[in-house]
Amino acid sequence: MIQNDPENYVQDEQPEPLEEVGITEEPIDEASQIESDSSLADENFIEENVIDNFDEEEDLLMPEFLEAPEEEDEIISYIDAEKAAIDDSLPAVDYSEYSKSELVETLTLLVENRYPSEIKSDVDRIKGLFYKKLKQESEERKNKFLEDGGIIEEYRIWVDPDEASIKLLLEKYKDKRTNHGKVQDAEKNENLKKKYNIIDRIKDLVNREESINKTFQEFKSLQSEWHNIGVVPQSALKDMWENYHHSVELFYSYIKINKELKDLDLKKNQALKIQLCEKAESLINEPNPINAFGILQEFHNQWREIGPTPQESKDALWERFKEATSQVNKRHHEHFENQKEDQKKNFDLKLALCVEIEDINKSEITSFKEFDAKADKIVELQKKWKAIGFAPKKQNHKIYKRFRDACDAFFEKRRLYYVNNKESQLKNLQMKIDFCVKAEELQESSDWKATSEALIKLQKEWREIGTAPRKHSEKCWKRFRKACDHFFDRKTAFFSSLDNSYESNLKLKVEIIEELEKLSAESNTKVVVEKLKELQKRWNEIGFVPLDKKEKITNRYKITLDNQLNKLKVGEEVKNILKYETRLDNLKTSPKTSRKIRNEREKFITQIKQLESDIVVWENNKNFFAKSAKADSMIRSVEEKIKSSKNLIKTLEGKVRIIDQSGLDD
Repeated sequence: MIQNDPENYVQDEQPEPLEEVGITEEPIDEASQIESDSSLADENFIEENVIDNFDEEEDLLMPEFLEAPEEEDEIISYIDAEKAAIDDSLPAVDYSEYSKSELVETLTLLVENRYPSEIKSDVDRIKGLFYKKLKQESEERKNKFLEDGGIIEEYRIWVDPDEASIKLLLEKYKDKRTNHGKVQDAEKNENLKKKYNIIDRIKDLVNREESINKTFQEFKSLQSEWHNIGVVPQSALKDMWENYHHSVELFYSYIKINKELKDLDLKKNQALKIQLCEKAESLINEPNPINAFGILQEFHNQWREIGPTPQESKDALWERFKEATSQVNKRHHEHFENQKEDQKKNFDLKLALCVEIEDINKSEITSFKEFDAKADKIVELQKKWKAIGFAPKKQNHKIYKRFRDACDAFFEKRRLYYVNNKESQLKNLQMKIDFCVKAEELQESSDWKATSEALIKLQKEWREIGTAPRKHSEKCWKRFRKACDHFFDRKTAFFSSLDNSYESNLKLKVEIIEELEKLSAESNTKVVVEKLKELQKRWNEIGFVPLDKKEKITNRYKITLDNQLNKLKVGEEVKNILKYETRLDNLKTSPKTSRKIRNEREKFITQIKQLESDIVVWENNKNFFAKSAKADSMIRSVEEKIKSSKNLIKTLEGKVRIIDQSGLDD
């Protein structure tokens, strides 16, 4: 069945490649300034319970100044998507065995009871499976319609009521997703307000007149509250972090935490950043550069959260992390550059297919057979199209529409041709039915050669007949083929039974050759000649021998007969007649025997007439020769010619007589 359903060619568009993570120089760490300030502090100023209550395993208090990447506002949507993709806390549900109605019920429950961000993967899989099942069921209905005798032009696409339900659910999901995005934006703005409130409260800590321990614990509480607040708008991220770091720096300067505690913080931060460097370096060998790129975004977020490191390792760590980031970004960039090149090649291939089909549409097609051949060609081009990957996004839809329009134009052209040529199809059907009747009349024939030629001729003429109505064409062909197969099966069985008789014939011919070899030329010549004629007659009466031994036994017989004839003391006329009988027997197996024998007989008759005419001329010429020695010599020469010609006439007449008696010239 030729497919021209546009859905066969639809290809999902791929996402635009994301920009790489921007690498900015890490700002100068002011921890060194804190260190110098803390060396001047009065160690007795810090209360003992501050040190006693500090937990080395808690989050460190001194995030360093790290500028947010300039491109983060461009990649934030991709980061969110990657987080959702990486989240594998729940196994994916297998919907492949669900019916269409079950898929609709499941989608209803998901859309009504779950957040849009939690069910994106499930919605996509349910949608894909539903339309796959819908398409499969539609194809089955169409095939059933055609098998029951319907024609493609009369088929009407079946509408599934579940399709309307799933479209409404998908529209509702889209609206909820849009509203959910608005809610998230509002939450981000609210989170930004909360974080700036915490920054103000941290700034206010330096003005407290209470114990340092209490102030420190309140600072820890504020820091914990800070980390528990959700995401904020990307555009405000950089300024917010700079304000936060500055406020924390002022607080550290105020409380003058002792150098030992600060060094412990710095070393702990150093260990965490070394781990991040190792993780980032491992991403260089990640097979999927897109996955590596997404994971790297999270590593940058973690790097920003970690506090400062010792001054002597700060630059080296940052350079190491930046180098790993650059290599991951490079692979990500190369991936999309290569993809662009492949998509350009795909576009060129698809453009060539469009041009090829458009050329077919421009050509003049005047027969059903030619339309069917062109349709098969277009189906092959459609298969090639499906095997080609995506074209560039800006051109993918346009080139697909051009291809689909070209295919639709051809099939519409063919449909109109079929509609306008129904009468011709009916005539073709009647001709094929007549051929079936003729084949059925011949199927029981035992005239193997003539019937084989007649059926082969019918088969050739069948192929020349144009297209018949589709619902009758296959049935008619099976009827015709059944009759042909029946005859040829009978013929095969008949000739298979002749194999044993061929071997018997071979033994009889060997016996005749052995009798020929035993003949003695010293016996009565007349008796020998009669014996030779008898053996030759027996030879001619014997039927076929195995094909692979025919040439060998025939050559042996001919050589033996020639040897015996050469030993006989008889005229050349007798020898020639006997040899010609042998040659005539060999011609019996030739497929063009009749025509060859007729041509040869006509040639002999022409020669006889020419010789008779020559003899009359020579006889008349003798009467004009004068009496002389020279004339007598010329007369003898002419008489020799006349005698030789008369002997040749007898030989030729004998050959003509043999041909007439054989009946091979009929």
